[in-house]
Amino acid sequence: MTAKRNTTKKHIVTSFHNLAPELQDAVKAKYPLGFTEAMMRVDKPNGDFFYAVPFDTDEVAYLVKIDVKIDDNAQDDDEKDYYDDEIKGADEIQDEGGSESGSDDRDDDIDI
Repeated sequence: MTAKRNTTKKHIVTSFHNLAPELQDAVKAKYPLGFTEAMMRVDKPNGDFFYAVPFDTDEVAYLVKIDVKIDDNAQDDDEKDYYDDEIKGADEIQDEGGSESGSDDRDDDIDI
């Protein structure tokens, strides 16, 4: 009778920045095009959440937290008034820049 070896891996959740440099390099090598496709959202019991990617070694199954900047100002940007000043049409701009005496208002006609 042979003894069965315990093959259960340790599971660790850690930040990418807390990994040893060689493990950071291995994670980057596993995801050479970035983490976007493999990233998952992990919800915590208190309502907070974080994003992470899986990474396995022979001994440990890591869930590596990835810092993600979330654009929570998107709705504010939709409501922002980008044009605080009055918008002027081309005719008004031309009138402001035209000569003060005897300006020629004739359009240049092109016959085709």
